Amino acid sequence: MADEPEPDLFAGARQPPPRELTRLSPLVRRLIAPNASPFTFNGTCTYIVGRGAVAVLDPGPGEDSYLAAILSAVAGETVETILVTHTHRDHSVLAGRLREATGAKIVGAEPFEPKGDGTDGLDSSHDRAYAPDVVLGDGERFGGRGFTLESVATPGHCSNHLCFALLEEEALFSGDHVMAWSTSVVAPPDGSMGAYMASLDKVRARKERVYWPGHGGPVVEPQRYVRALAHHRRQREASILTALHNGAATIPDLVARVYVGLDPKLTRAAGLSTRAHLEDLGERGVVAAEATEGETRYRRL
Repeated sequence: MADEPEPDLFAGARQPPPRELTRLSPLVRRLIAPNASPFTFNGTCTYIVGRGAVAVLDPGPGEDSYLAAILSAVAGETVETILVTHTHRDHSVLAGRLREATGAKIVGAEPFEPKGDGTDGLDSSHDRAYAPDVVLGDGERFGGRGFTLESVATPGHCSNHLCFALLEEEALFSGDHVMAWSTSVVAPPDGSMGAYMASLDKVRARKERVYWPGHGGPVVEPQRYVRALAHHRRQREASILTALHNGAATIPDLVARVYVGLDPKLTRAAGLSTRAHLEDLGERGVVAAEATEGETRYRRL
């Protein structure tokens, strides 16, 4: 799920990829779900890993037609595993029905646990029916027939986000953590900007040569791209601090000054990411928050 289209970062990589079943590498095929939106680009990417006995990664939203498309794509093969990067509904809802249809185990992200009443930020976007058979921790490896996947814990976009490294191809299924078409929304209370930045550093230190993201086309030159994403977030933080210095004090004021020309459909997402920056700045002792007359006002320290 995306925050905003990101200018000037590898623009060619943001072209909508084809929806139909596409072979990406010897071990990876991709389908794209019919759930295009300002937050999902032209749809959620579902990956089929392996040959003959396969894993399906992020089966996507709950459309009957898309379940049929996945089953058609693996006709004549055995689905042994359903992998889930995180439990936002555009990624995980079909996992249970695909398990019923194939007998495969659901493996990956842990179930979502709300920090508040479950309605704040993007918490209401989580799939509460998600019920994995196996939860993977950071660094755990999962073997399939002819391939090996390693889980990489990458909290930030949400607290239960995992990426999966395909060791045989030096590739990373990066979910919504790193995408080529847009920055990822980081929405408190479940999303954390501090955790997100640490997770960017974590994947940048790895050796994968290509990322296959949850939306959009591949991330090439991933270490360089992740460095650019981190730089963008630091610039966004600096812009927020400048706006605070110049008199902005509420999140709507900050969004209006910092996200000039933003698509109105993305205003809420921009506000959530701004809040994530402010919370991180507060934890670092740079910004203070004061609740007054039903709204929260912020100031630089």
